Amino acid sequence: MTRRDGRGLSELRPVTITTNWQATAFASALIEVGQTKVVCAASFEDRAPQFRRGSGKGWVTAEYSMLPGATTERNQREAARGRQGGRTLEIQRLIGRSLRSVVDTKPLGESTIWVDCDVIQADGGTRCASITGAWVALFAACHRLVKEGRIKEFPIRDHVAAVSAGIIDGAPCLDLPYEEDARAGVDMNVVMTGIGGLVEVQGTAEGEPFARAELDNLLDLASDGIAQLVQAQKRALGPMLGDVPIPPLRRLALGPATS
Repeated sequence: MTRRDGRGLSELRPVTITTNWQATAFASALIEVGQTKVVCAASFEDRAPQFRRGSGKGWVTAEYSMLPGATTERNQREAARGRQGGRTLEIQRLIGRSLRSVVDTKPLGESTIWVDCDVIQADGGTRCASITGAWVALFAACHRLVKEGRIKEFPIRDHVAAVSAGIIDGAPCLDLPYEEDARAGVDMNVVMTGIGGLVEVQGTAEGEPFARAELDNLLDLASDGIAQLVQAQKRALGPMLGDVPIPPLRRLALGPATS
């Protein structure tokens, strides 16, 4: 199979992550994966949700939206419809679960970090890009909280990132743009930690069922892609990775980029 953009079957689209992209946010990151672009902005609130009050623990959560001009045909704002759609709710819950999988909420005290992910241009993989970029914004927010003395212990234990994979014309492919996603026989989103733990696997046969061997192949592809995304996260954070007090075992996961 030949991909329209000339990539190999196991290649990611070009990935760029820019920290502090939104000057008004507490912390932020712009992630660009091919033509998909997502702004991830972190906000800090010095109070916990009601269900956390009295626990001594904080909370990390996310919201997700797609701007009307993110696709070739205008998306109506969900606020204009008066409610969020099911897809939006599913994705923002996924982002929140993914971030919390690598966060110790006790050092946050009874506070909340929100990460808002707004898609400004969509060409497939928006939920995966949102997770990968949201982690960078969350790290930058926690870095700031520690440097300002608002929390004493850095709460992030590991990276988390996400990538899509699928089977197209019988061939397993990594990181699907919209054109490939729309015709994939199998479509999968994989969320993993930096040290290789699975957080979530969403896999669907769009037509014929797929075999266990094909699932394993796609997971291997995704694992290799996520390792590259983790390196992109490290490069984006640069000096911040060495600028907070992190225990030695955690430093193995959160240390600087290897290349």
